[in-house]
Amino acid sequence: MLDDATLTAIADELLEAQRSGVPIPLITARHPGMTVEDSYAIQRIWADRKRAGGSRLVGRKIGLTSKVMQVATGISEPDYGVIFDDMVYQTGARIEIDQYINTRIEVELAFVLGRPLSGPNCTITDVLDATAYVIPALEILSSNIEMEGRTIVDTISDNAAMGAMVVGGIPTKPSDVDLRWVAALLYRNETIEETGVAAAVLGHPAAGVHWLANKIYAHGDSMAAGEIILAGSFTRPMWVYKGDTVHADYGPLGAITCQFV
Repeated sequence: MLDDATLTAIADELLEAQRSGVPIPLITARHPGMTVEDSYAIQRIWADRKRAGGSRLVGRKIGLTSKVMQVATGISEPDYGVIFDDMVYQTGARIEIDQYINTRIEVELAFVLGRPLSGPNCTITDVLDATAYVIPALEILSSNIEMEGRTIVDTISDNAAMGAMVVGGIPTKPSDVDLRWVAALLYRNETIEETGVAAAVLGHPAAGVHWLANKIYAHGDSMAAGEIILAGSFTRPMWVYKGDTVHADYGPLGAITCQFV
């Protein structure tokens, strides 16, 4: 376990990387004994700094929800980060790409809670009962740490690579659709680059949400009514660059479009 001064110093490095657009060297290369618990401690300090700067917590993100990605990163469960109000865009947004580093897009569903959700014994049924609606969402990944050689410990420290999100489409009650079979086509500049179906997220996109409720309960935390939960990607990350237009077609659930400028 790293000492408090080191944890705080790393969190401040990550904040500066966001401001400057220059990624920091691998944390694990400098602190090879660093643990996942250290990573979440850094993330919490970083989040406290954001709150102190006026940002407001509006939700959480869940990552590494596919078995393939878990095997590739050597872990057996997802990871998570936090979402602040200044990270949320609406469909049609023109997004300044220079505020992100190594920018990529993932296709997801977001759960908007109608009532609080908490562990320790939260189930998928509890998630569906607590959800006001589900809505299409794109996650914008941004890496404030050098990517080559990066480990899960580095990524969690960096708020699980959460840069921002774009929401759009049609808000839908969970009871009105079989969420496992929600599919999407992801376009970059009018070319289909990725396709996916939501069952790729742990078998059901709500599975990560109940995992998160139980996970953060152990830290004395829970999710409040109104929070938006990014449930995990069902496509591979797609790289985007300045000038790109991104369009995600979710069929009956509508579509999301944004442009990077």
